[in-house]
Amino acid sequence: MKLEAVTIGTELVLGLTVDSNGADVGRVLAAAGVEIVRRTTVPDRADAIRAAVGEALDRTGFVLTTGGLGPTSDDATKTVVAGLFGRRLVLDEILLGALESRFKRLGRTPMPAANRSQAEVPEGATVLPNPRGTAPGLWLEDSRGRVAVLLPGVPREMRGLLVDEVLPRLIQRRTAGVRVVRSRTVRTTGVPESALVERIGAVEETLAPLTLAYLPSVAGVDLRVTAWDLPPAEADTRLAQAAGRLTQVAGEHGYGGDDADLAAVVLERLRRGHQRLGVAESCTGGLLGARLTAIPGSSDTLVGCVVAYADAVKIGLLNVPLATLQVYGAVSEETVRAMAAGAQSLFTVDCSIAVTGIAGPSGGTPDKPVGTVWLAARVGDETRAVRRVFPGDRDEVRQRAAQAALDLLRRQLGPA
Repeated sequence: MKLEAVTIGTELVLGLTVDSNGADVGRVLAAAGVEIVRRTTVPDRADAIRAAVGEALDRTGFVLTTGGLGPTSDDATKTVVAGLFGRRLVLDEILLGALESRFKRLGRTPMPAANRSQAEVPEGATVLPNPRGTAPGLWLEDSRGRVAVLLPGVPREMRGLLVDEVLPRLIQRRTAGVRVVRSRTVRTTGVPESALVERIGAVEETLAPLTLAYLPSVAGVDLRVTAWDLPPAEADTRLAQAAGRLTQVAGEHGYGGDDADLAAVVLERLRRGHQRLGVAESCTGGLLGARLTAIPGSSDTLVGCVVAYADAVKIGLLNVPLATLQVYGAVSEETVRAMAAGAQSLFTVDCSIAVTGIAGPSGGTPDKPVGTVWLAARVGDETRAVRRVFPGDRDEVRQRAAQAALDLLRRQLGPA
């Protein structure tokens, strides 16, 4: 089954909002064996919507839209698509009652008059109930076999309708012998993309007919392997085998698959070993602590974090010797080792992580350029410290430093 997707919103065209809906639609439908042959983004203008949806219907006969179903004057999707199908808008009394009940339940009465328009639907359309918002989805089909599926633009509402209402209908329409597009990811960190390519090179040829993509980011390099147009069972089997081979070749640089979070991986390792963690960070300014506390259940393992930005805090809370700071500076191996030991003592924990560096854009020197970061991981009485020089702007340096600190502790803890 093939269709086209049209995401609607001026904010998407201007780049003010990332088009997460388009990405979600692509992932969900591909996994269900539905191929999106084209994706178009247009502003909230009736002429642009009419052209995009009309051309999609002419080419493919099946289009899914997101956005433009709200109650304001710039929400033109429903009216435009109704016109393309030669349908007039009619008031759906059941839908109107549901809308009024929703506003009453939320204590917002009377319902604004503008929302009444959301109870108007094209004649003959199937209403897709939206329990998460006021804009229902719509499914239109005509005698020529053309189909238009209209979904709201709010991501949470769109995803809910896509899974609950649209996918079951698409599955019913599919013919026998379904083929799918599916992917698996192996996540790596602490290794440059070029070095990873050298490691993986010999294996890549054996993955056919699957394809392999290298996806670098501030967190590392993801290896995404994709099965195209294969039966579901065969796709799953091939992907599992490929992911296993890639994990083996990635070695110590691999830390998980698909949506794995390195902070969660580290916390789980500590939890299994009944070890507790303390953190001391300077240039990352709490980012490392935020990564860890974002993981549910982190309080089982993480005891506390210190943002020791000023030297006075390094001295007063972490017992970094004044002489160390004076002789070696705040960004040095000696200081980061002292910070790690101080965090371990302060929180009375088994393990600690420390970070200090120059995130920029100023503050660098010939010996310590912007991007210089010292990291330390301490497990028991053993401390490992490493120096890194990270590329990028201030935010990227901080993100890379937090990821590298977590990775250093993961490796210090030894094999899983």
